Amino acid sequence: MTTAFDPIVLGGKRLTSRVVMAPMTRSRAFGPGAEPTELMATYYAQRAGAGLLVTEGIQPSPVGQGYPDTPGLHTPGQIQAWRTVTDAVHREGGAIFAQLMHTGRIGHPSLLPEGLVPVAPSPVAAKGQVYTHQGPKEFVTPQELTEAEIRQTVADFADAARNAIEAGFDGVELHGANGYLIHQFLAPHTNRRTDAWGGGTEGRIRFAVEVVTAVTEAIGGHRVGLRISPGNVYNDIAEDDPTEVYAALLDRLAPLDLAYLHLMEGPDRDLTAHLRKAWPGTFVLNPFTYPDATGPDALKLVEDGSADMVAYGALFLANPDLPARLAAGGPFNTPDQATFYGGDHRGYTDYPALTD
Repeated sequence: MTTAFDPIVLGGKRLTSRVVMAPMTRSRAFGPGAEPTELMATYYAQRAGAGLLVTEGIQPSPVGQGYPDTPGLHTPGQIQAWRTVTDAVHREGGAIFAQLMHTGRIGHPSLLPEGLVPVAPSPVAAKGQVYTHQGPKEFVTPQELTEAEIRQTVADFADAARNAIEAGFDGVELHGANGYLIHQFLAPHTNRRTDAWGGGTEGRIRFAVEVVTAVTEAIGGHRVGLRISPGNVYNDIAEDDPTEVYAALLDRLAPLDLAYLHLMEGPDRDLTAHLRKAWPGTFVLNPFTYPDATGPDALKLVEDGSADMVAYGALFLANPDLPARLAAGGPFNTPDQATFYGGDHRGYTDYPALTD
């Protein structure tokens, strides 16, 4: 029987276990350069006992930033600063993927360089607020991306992926979940386009497919993961046909031989089983455990074949040595309750995402 503590080969790299630290936005890249700090290097190195670390969301371009003090991967200074983080993790024997997160309509002009505004597939404002340096502010109506801007955004993801490899990352995870830009294209509530980037299923999955394809061509599919969250209502997303849309998406992506698919699970476990069966490669599961943090019971998801790897979020914040504690059966420090409710994030409606 395979367990979560057995090694696994991911993208040609042998990982020590199947325990993943899920991506969690932290807003610690203080300063005008949006560069990671020594504190961040320490944070990730402390958690290098995970089979795989996935970083907090990293914007692939200036307009992709949706929260204060989140780091980027689009300048030489950012690349160099991230090298400090990846070197620290590798010295501890860990593996680390950079999560590339374009927030799309989730954000505010005050968080962006002068003259930029949040962008999205369609000019539909999200309900709720976002935290800024001036306090909470209502989401604004985003600017609809033109065909040329969509093409540039796809290129931005590919460039950021190249930058990630230059910075020493073992790969990248593309954030297609939790109501951010890729997810906004997938969902009919936020994608009301009638051109080739919207409309029916094929149009709505096109942006995700082209981003993943471009990044795969840039750095190799073995270094690319994709995170999805079908049916997740976080950031005012509504999807009435997740099974059809995500089945089509996985069918188009399967030939790319990606490193993994990372599912941020909702309450529909039948959908999880359907996607698990449909995906031919490594399947990472961040299980739905709301209102609790994912706990030791989630290890059984690897044992029963529901997933190849299991991702932990909040519990990793409170327990930097979480894999060792899981192996020993505890004890576990209790995460701060704010962790469960999106940290600095605002705008969730029904149930919050436990990780980003």
